[in-house]
Amino acid sequence: MDGRTVRCTKHYWKLNVATMEYVNPPDSFMQDELVLSDTDGSLELLELNPPDPWTAEPREAQELHAGEITLTYITHACMELKAGNKRMMFDPWLTGPAFARGWWLLHEPPSDAMDRLSQADLIYISHMHSDHLSYPTLQHLSMKRPDIPIYVGDTSRPVEFNKHQRGAVRRVAKCMLFFFSCTLFHVIFFLIWLFHHLKVDEHLRFMILMDGVHPEMDTCLIVEYKGHMILNTVDCTRPNNGRLPHGVDVMLSDFAGGASGFPMTFHGGKYTESWKAGFIKNERKKLLNYKTQLVKSLQPKIYCPFAGYFTEAHPSDRYIKETNIKNSAADLNESIRKSCPNILTWTPSPGSVLDLALALNDPTNSAITEPPNDTKIYKDSWDFDLYLDELNASISAEIFKYKSWIQYYYKWAGFKGYNLVIRVIETDDDFEPLKGGYDYLVDFLDLSFPDVRPERDHAFEEIKNRVNVMRHVVLNGRLWDDLYIGFSNRMSRDPDCIKWKYHAKIWNETQIHDANSCHVHVY
Repeated sequence: MDGRTVRCTKHYWKLNVATMEYVNPPDSFMQDELVLSDTDGSLELLELNPPDPWTAEPREAQELHAGEITLTYITHACMELKAGNKRMMFDPWLTGPAFARGWWLLHEPPSDAMDRLSQADLIYISHMHSDHLSYPTLQHLSMKRPDIPIYVGDTSRPVEFNKHQRGAVRRVAKCMLFFFSCTLFHVIFFLIWLFHHLKVDEHLRFMILMDGVHPEMDTCLIVEYKGHMILNTVDCTRPNNGRLPHGVDVMLSDFAGGASGFPMTFHGGKYTESWKAGFIKNERKKLLNYKTQLVKSLQPKIYCPFAGYFTEAHPSDRYIKETNIKNSAADLNESIRKSCPNILTWTPSPGSVLDLALALNDPTNSAITEPPNDTKIYKDSWDFDLYLDELNASISAEIFKYKSWIQYYYKWAGFKGYNLVIRVIETDDDFEPLKGGYDYLVDFLDLSFPDVRPERDHAFEEIKNRVNVMRHVVLNGRLWDDLYIGFSNRMSRDPDCIKWKYHAKIWNETQIHDANSCHVHVY
């Protein structure tokens, strides 16, 4: 930067190396200074190098028969794994939108997808984002088979977060138990094999691992059957902090990018269309290169990019769809083949099936069965009205007749002691101020609600929120992810020094809050 200041390009803290003072430091840099304690004058060096947990109770890889292990791509991050006589489903999002109204399925799920889901022996849900924990999908499932076992990682354990963050995984449980009547819900400790004691299968076991960047949120999965491993890193930014098994039989990961509102939903200052286009192009290229290098380093026998097949289908989000260019799975696989020609790549279509035994014996496309030629691959209808009517019903809720809901909501959230002022403006679908809508300020330094901005120096955000999504979020204690990742707000800031998503303190409050503690909750 200026020769004296360094910054983190991800979290946007800055350090003046001349004065050793931080600007916007992460919480971990604000702890009390450590004091050295001298006991007997000796020095002992310890290297923490624990064994990899997946090497516990090792199993030799057994010969597989054709059809014994198959992977069937359903849509987005949903994959069906058949191992022996057991079927496991990953992250089922089969119907409806994600992030309120911002994300819609790109691929048409196979016509029997919901039946497959209800007949599964177990389900793994990697994290609480609604393209993985899909409310409409689980509502359908609860009516067909409420007793299906569902497994998630215990993200409340690995790190010390505030009380709301520690409740993140518990919210998943509450969603399952209360909203969908799913009664067999399991919160699983990290880094242990699960098999006999959960009556899964004598040959089948699995292990859930956390993400190194977002340990309070994301998880990934290792599944093993007869000594053959499948690694599913899902959305993890740095799965298991980079420590992963090498040479697995199949590796699955995300690839697309574009899973946030930045920079598309920002305006003013440097956020011109040309700046946004350049930033997006650079970020997608970095992601593609990172995934290529990760696959190259891990050397799986087979690699499949998934968990990125969504589209901004609603007409009101045309600008986002045109601006938010995503990586192509085919391009990533081409990059991997150039770097690692020995790795078999799979670019899946809905209903396509990979037979692991065939792939290991003859690593050609003969191991992959594509759906019939007349299969519908891409969705062209999403029942917009059905889901937007539900959002719009929130607008006229009784609570919003009284301005006091504003103070009630933000005091319930409890975030304060931070020198940030926000202006929130309720808008229509096109982000024009809504006639009769609320337009208010919140000062998080003392959690007050002034009529004008304070005269002191302070960070400032102006946030225009679609009224139907904002009020739905308030009524149901939902995450602000529905607004930000769902492209339902527009933002400007002063000074332009931090990304909203990585404005750690307030973002964690609005992202990880325990939904079921809100007294205006209406489910």
